Amino acid sequence: MESPDLRQGVGPPSRNRATTICTDGGLLVNQNIALVTDSTCDLDSSTISRHGIHVLPLHIVYAKQTYRDRVDITPEEIYARFGEEVPTTSTPSPQEAADLLTQVRDSGFTHALAVHISSGLSATADTVRMAAEQVKGLETFVVNSKTLSMGLGFIVEQAAHWVEEKLDFRALIERTQEMVTRSRAFYVVRTLEYLRRGGRIGAVAAAVAGALDLKPIISIDKEGRYYSHSRVRGRRQSLVELFKLVGEAVENGLDQVAIMHGDAKEEASELHERVKTLPGVKRTVFGQISPVLVVHTGPGLVGAAMTRA
Repeated sequence: MESPDLRQGVGPPSRNRATTICTDGGLLVNQNIALVTDSTCDLDSSTISRHGIHVLPLHIVYAKQTYRDRVDITPEEIYARFGEEVPTTSTPSPQEAADLLTQVRDSGFTHALAVHISSGLSATADTVRMAAEQVKGLETFVVNSKTLSMGLGFIVEQAAHWVEEKLDFRALIERTQEMVTRSRAFYVVRTLEYLRRGGRIGAVAAAVAGALDLKPIISIDKEGRYYSHSRVRGRRQSLVELFKLVGEAVENGLDQVAIMHGDAKEEASELHERVKTLPGVKRTVFGQISPVLVVHTGPGLVGAAMTRA
């Protein structure tokens, strides 16, 4: 586990947040803790608003225009334009990250926990970490979630509950890092072409899989990088295998399950209904992945994220 390296931040108290009084070297210190994440977390707007979570958007880049993820463009708009142009994506700029953290500090927060998409998939966490060094008066700790979508969303949401329970900053970091280690994610795609274009799978592997109609079940390893967990033949069998993997995770104590999709609502809904019947499931979430993730997977993704608080 990453060891917390805390530098004491200062700042005035602010309303509408949990304030924790803790002892640091014998001194009583107010901790007004903010939560920061990025647009790949796939939390719905009501959850983000209810917990006051600060979201840093990634970018979708077309030849003539750049859009902010979940701000300027929707997944449906990307699907509609796939025929004419497949965009690329980029991380937030260091200035955007610094501007957000400055806004957090100027709102009266003294500390910020920033939980981001896996560093094995994006440079977002590293960008925020560098920006945090430039923003004085705000103690920021960046957590590499080693996952994405609602795998990240679950961690951020639980961290928000801990903040509201007035957990001190050091304990908050430790619990959040522990939760990273017990999160799992699997997904299937209709075609590997978009992952190939994004450099996340080789051209030869994509061609062979396409010719044989092999559908990999993609997961994320302990370093937060994609890998092929298993392969099955055909779309239907891939969804059967995905349900099986969810069931195994639930049997192992991961009782919160999110079923997410990218332009595959009917198939994902069917999977979601089956998951809700599994013994041991305490909570399920259903939703659509962010536009940035759509770019890399294309239409037809069905995924599952599982965790335990």
